[in-house]
Amino acid sequence: MMQTTRLWRQFEALSPAAQRQAASFIAFLSSRSKRRRTEDAEPPRSLRDEPFVGMWKDREDLVDSTEWVRRLRDEEWGV
Repeated sequence: MMQTTRLWRQFEALSPAAQRQAASFIAFLSSRSKRRRTEDAEPPRSLRDEPFVGMWKDREDLVDSTEWVRRLRDEEWGV
């Protein structure tokens, strides 16, 4: 508790501009801390649960992705 009192006195001794900067920095740290706690509270999602996983599984033209890319390049750039 004594540390808090000392810090408060140091804060009060600052110029008004420095007090605003200190208050802004404290607000920044506080919001960042809240965000981290929220992120930590959410269980991690498995990549398999992402909606994009498997979206091309039924495309017959992508069975061999290397060939598909090679053909696409040939069509677009003649490479």
